[in-house]
Amino acid sequence: MRYLPKSPADRKEMLAEIGVDSIDDLFATIPAEFQLTRDLAIPRQHSESEIIDRFRAFADSNANGYASFLGAGAYRHYRPVIIDSLVQRGEFLTSYTPYQPEIAQGTLQAMFEFQTMICELTGMEIANASMYDGSTGAAEAMMMAVRVTGRDKAVVARTVHPEYREVLATYAQHQQILIREVGYVQNGRVDLAALDEAITAETACVLIQSPNFFGTIEDVAAIADLAHAKGALLIVSIAEAISLGIVRPPAEADIVSLEAQSFGVPVSFGGPYCGVIACKEKFMRQMPGRLVGETKDADGKRGYVLTLSTREQHIRRERATSNICTNQALVALIATIFLTVYGKQGLRELAEHNLAKAAHLSSELAAGDGAKLLFEGAPRFHEFVLNLPASAEETNAALLEHKIIGGLPLARWYPELGPNASLWCATELTTRKQMDAAAATLRAIAAAELTKI
Repeated sequence: MRYLPKSPADRKEMLAEIGVDSIDDLFATIPAEFQLTRDLAIPRQHSESEIIDRFRAFADSNANGYASFLGAGAYRHYRPVIIDSLVQRGEFLTSYTPYQPEIAQGTLQAMFEFQTMICELTGMEIANASMYDGSTGAAEAMMMAVRVTGRDKAVVARTVHPEYREVLATYAQHQQILIREVGYVQNGRVDLAALDEAITAETACVLIQSPNFFGTIEDVAAIADLAHAKGALLIVSIAEAISLGIVRPPAEADIVSLEAQSFGVPVSFGGPYCGVIACKEKFMRQMPGRLVGETKDADGKRGYVLTLSTREQHIRRERATSNICTNQALVALIATIFLTVYGKQGLRELAEHNLAKAAHLSSELAAGDGAKLLFEGAPRFHEFVLNLPASAEETNAALLEHKIIGGLPLARWYPELGPNASLWCATELTTRKQMDAAAATLRAIAAAELTKI
């Protein structure tokens, strides 16, 4: 009866009210040959404790205890336990869009705090109450730049996450936006000379990622100068939010698109995540999504309202900035709690920890025979590209036998790097023991390769 709240007496009363004798009478119009008269071919019913034991057995069949060096836009960071304690409160967990601000003050205040923290982190003046994720946020930022400038072309660096670029192309193909991609140079940064040539009087925006997909930090100031000299806007996409704890914020940008997954959101098989758009205040009216503002009520008390909401549910469709740019309020709340727990100094120390772990891992892996770091000569955060002595796919298969998940093979998106290149990542959750084991295993793989020659 826990999940079936209607008692037999309740059902009898309801049937009598509608004038039938039994529940079967409700289905009398269905021909007999289409009615199932036998029991369902499923196992017998289980008690709650038996169901829990059954699912624990399923969980035990999962692969556990693996060291993972994957990153590429989805990052493993420690999640303070207080996060789930707060976000699972009924006031937050069951809340929906705060159309009635007078009874949604808690949700609106959380959004306002989130916006404020994002502005402090990115160096922007305005931030919205969140987007779906970083990839769609980047696409929305591109369309926002087109509206602001009245131009219809975008220049995108190939060092932007490949899947982000796929989303950009999907959005652009029906918006009559032409995208031109610009390659990279030896240190893994976007090619400034090619970028300058690609920007024209018809370019609405230049979109880069920093740290970029290779883990390298771009020269945002120099790129901003190139874009602004020809009247284009600069969009900086950030896939690893923790980097803002130590990397200088992209204050020279006009729009910043951010994926906030690293701020306490579990990797969770790919979502839900939390995207953000932040920008200069003068572009506010072209910002998609929602913007929460602080005000005072009739009694002079502080309150929060949806100051700007440019979705087609709120305004005329032809004036809406986007029709699907809902916000991820619950996930944004996770990020807000995470940032509150860590604070400014804590976030910096966390970023420094990630930086140090990646530096140690890269030096250990590159010390083996045949392994070489690519894209040296530019600052990195916690990811790097390694050229392995064997193909990345074969190397990962060998590493898996030692319960190690190796780097992401890059040949799929960057065939010019060859089959041996892979992207590796280390965070504060990566232990020295795991790094040493990965380095030792790679050396063993390299030695085995040499014996084949």
